[in-house]
Amino acid sequence: MKPIILIPSLILLLIAAFFGQASIDIMDLADKTSTSYQIFWELRVPRIVLAFAVGAILSLSGLIFQTLFRNPMSTPFTLGVASGATLFTAIAIMLGFTLFTPLFAFVGATLTILLLFTITARFESDDSASLLLVGIALSFFYSAALLVLFFLSSLQESYEIVRFTMGSLDIVGFDNAALMSVVALLLLLLIYHYRHELRILLTSYSFAHLKGIRVKRVNTILLLGVSVAVGVAVSITGPIGFVGLIIPHILKTIYAKSADRLIFPIFFYGGIFLVFCDLIARNLGTSSDIPIGVVTSFLGAPFFIYLIMNRKRRG
Repeated sequence: MKPIILIPSLILLLIAAFFGQASIDIMDLADKTSTSYQIFWELRVPRIVLAFAVGAILSLSGLIFQTLFRNPMSTPFTLGVASGATLFTAIAIMLGFTLFTPLFAFVGATLTILLLFTITARFESDDSASLLLVGIALSFFYSAALLVLFFLSSLQESYEIVRFTMGSLDIVGFDNAALMSVVALLLLLLIYHYRHELRILLTSYSFAHLKGIRVKRVNTILLLGVSVAVGVAVSITGPIGFVGLIIPHILKTIYAKSADRLIFPIFFYGGIFLVFCDLIARNLGTSSDIPIGVVTSFLGAPFFIYLIMNRKRRG
């Protein structure tokens, strides 16, 4: 990793917890009875750990999607996993099970994954185009179902659903942060294990077949692992868009390396990026924190337009 980028990133990671709406007295951080201790260790540090883990997951997922689908516009939400989690969260809210929204969201994501692979198991093709198309179709279906729920919901229920769709890193304690850290590390290990296959798949599926790689099996394992990790992330934080689109493209531009050699940089800087976005969300001087999904969308939308324009020029 280049020191000119690495050093500021590490500094950002170390100081992020000291900034927010409430001021922190450094001298009180060792006093468990102080307000500064509770804000720092119970709210901000877990939030930063969660942001780093989720950012790493979304960024690595974006790398895998763009590699396997050979589409620079692919993101972790391409297969409809986030849409499924959002729909089931809306169902939980309307049924009055607000305390169980993370569980409903994870169930929605898991059912989407099972449905995707059940449908695509009937296809004989080794490429991932069919899986992508099924995912897009499911996303449209979930969006339509969500609109129906909006129409039937009360004002309070509609607000809660919308708030979930904006994404949030608001947590207390390390339980969710620890869970996401474990999921992020497992995903990193899975992708690193298949780094050789990824490098060959970048050439062509035909070449991968000649090298003895079972393309369909590798694609299924990687996409399943990515989808489960994204499903867990969405169940806790809600959908956070554009992270998986931005980070892989930026790192490919900076390092100019193949996907298999960008696994660790994308993992690290994806986490740093979401920590940076969260720092912005917590320090805009508003009465409450700006939803993290709003910040990433503001940064991601212009970049998305840039990608489209750059693609047109190359074409």
